[in-house]
Amino acid sequence: MLYPSPFPEAEDAPLRIAVCLNSYRSRFLQAVEASYVRVLGRVAPDAELTFFESANKGEFPEPSQFDLIVMAGANVDPRASWDFVLEIHGFIRTIVAQYPDKKVVGICWGHQTISRVFGADILDMDVPEMGVTSINLTKQGRKFFPHAAATGVVRLQQHHRREVAAAPARFTPLAHGSQIFLNDNNTILTFQGHPEKDAQTALLRLHDTTQWYGDEKASARIEAQIAMGHDGDAIWKRIMRWVREPSRGLYAPKAPQRS
Repeated sequence: MLYPSPFPEAEDAPLRIAVCLNSYRSRFLQAVEASYVRVLGRVAPDAELTFFESANKGEFPEPSQFDLIVMAGANVDPRASWDFVLEIHGFIRTIVAQYPDKKVVGICWGHQTISRVFGADILDMDVPEMGVTSINLTKQGRKFFPHAAATGVVRLQQHHRREVAAAPARFTPLAHGSQIFLNDNNTILTFQGHPEKDAQTALLRLHDTTQWYGDEKASARIEAQIAMGHDGDAIWKRIMRWVREPSRGLYAPKAPQRS
């Protein structure tokens, strides 16, 4: 199904994309930025990309100035109540309440944090997930990702040891295993995996295999998985089209009850 553009006066205007970097005191922030620049340079070379250090500096974009806001990955527990985590929660609520048509993408920690804001539980995984992984799409996911309609599978880099228990209310799973969600407003799209990561970036965290798996042989296996082909570019092409699709309504997550 083709959707009309919400920007009819600027159908071909470059998209303005804000990326909120949520890793706290990470030495890899520049590498993460470079990964976004590479993939979006391939799939949307005219896009205007701006980065904000939300965790380290409390920087957040002005939503009215951007067509898409990306809540990126992070290196902390999304269930933590640290000030910067709660500030990010508040920013997400502000977008939904005050900018109901704004498009938001959540990636990894962003996926988990958005799900948590909307009431989902986050669980520790028995076995962490790392490297390129095949993700089985739901019926809705096959429709949303036409490039994978025939196979019903997309492949993405993964790097996480926590997962969302189930989709929060008013979100539809586009993949099994709580891997991809789309909200009923067609304004929030989240991925447990990393469509922005290429092997160059993923390999920077290969050392996590020692802590996560406790097996020296795991490093070689995960390194081979990281080098595998994936659907990152195809996913971002779909995201760029989705940004121009209209929203479907308005709702906001409830603020947590304070005891």
